[in-house]
Amino acid sequence: MPDRRADFGAEGGLRIAALAGGVGGAKLAQGLANLLPPSRLRIIVNTGDDFEHLGLTICPDVDTVVYTLAGISNPQTGWGLAGETFHCLPAIERLGGPSWFRLGDRDLATHLVRTQALREGRRLTEVVRRQAEALGVCHPVLPMADVPVRTCVLTDEGELAFQDYFVRRRCEPTVSGFRWDAPEGATPSPEVRDALAWADAVVLCPSNPFVSIDPILALPGVREAVAARPVVGVSPIIGGEAVKGPAAKMFRELGFVPSAYSVAEHYGDLLAGFFIDLVDADYAADVVSLGADVRVAQTWMPELAQRVALAEEVVALAVELCG
Repeated sequence: MPDRRADFGAEGGLRIAALAGGVGGAKLAQGLANLLPPSRLRIIVNTGDDFEHLGLTICPDVDTVVYTLAGISNPQTGWGLAGETFHCLPAIERLGGPSWFRLGDRDLATHLVRTQALREGRRLTEVVRRQAEALGVCHPVLPMADVPVRTCVLTDEGELAFQDYFVRRRCEPTVSGFRWDAPEGATPSPEVRDALAWADAVVLCPSNPFVSIDPILALPGVREAVAARPVVGVSPIIGGEAVKGPAAKMFRELGFVPSAYSVAEHYGDLLAGFFIDLVDADYAADVVSLGADVRVAQTWMPELAQRVALAEEVVALAVELCG
């Protein structure tokens, strides 16, 4: 396939707002960022996973996206930093503190600086902008809200804060639903509202639909703004399983077959276009019946080359849908 990055990178082309969270979302965001200039891409990131730990504000999805865009994420896990060390964590445990959430030594610097800035009254959007710039990230990375909006997981063991479910309990409880805990009047940040109004098309990255994309869409006005323009989604389910994370398990426990079709059905009439993996080609006709223009491509993206290749196809479909 010829390298078309120069064509896609030309100024004055399609403007895209990408909704992302988790490792899969960060990978496609990296592909898009390698294809499009900062003037044509804004990345809106889930903050429903955020929580307070050891007095620090932890933003896992934001950090995963920023570290991936900066080229410094851990290639084995997809989250955290490459070459990380863990000297502080056992010291915390030795002193009787919680060690279930693995904070690396250099990653800890991010949380310390972020927490201090928030305590000084800066907005999370501004703090993330400074973090991204310091790490050499040129594309706008926008947390979905400046106020805390926390994902709560409804399980057979009661309601659990997302990180309690995801990390402390290792996704073991059976899921029955989700809700979002937010202060009254919580809204998307002004930058997120502006990005959605600015965009010609929206990309739903291959993130967990329930806990990475739905929290963004649940904010007042966001779903309506997204629906007002062509939306291209990418399935995070390949061959009935999630590449990473509990999405397939969640689909099963909520009564759905984990499949690319179930993801498309979940997003429903939001989708104008949808990408499924080569191994899921048999689902194409079923997804078409939902009203989406379906494309079959390699959606598994272990390396940058595959991320850019998929981004090329996603942008090309968005251009086509915009007419």
